[in-house]
Amino acid sequence: MDINGVGWLTAIIVGGLAGWIAEKAMRSDMGLLMNIILGIVGAVVLNAILAALDTSLGVGWVAFLITGILGACLLIFLARLVRGRG
Repeated sequence: MDINGVGWLTAIIVGGLAGWIAEKAMRSDMGLLMNIILGIVGAVVLNAILAALDTSLGVGWVAFLITGILGACLLIFLARLVRGRG
């Protein structure tokens, strides 16, 4: 795994932090494992969207953190829309 120049261990740690920040920003209630998953998957999804738009937020753990937070917020928002609680 090499997203934004970040390795596996860093992705787990920073992904967990990104998921936690997104959880607080979106007033959601999830556990540690879900925060990690949301942060990592959110970063992957937003990186794919940004790559399709031929842009990027940068390289490194700070860019991964920002991408993870924004991506996780997007995923929480979309999940709420699907559930009807948007």
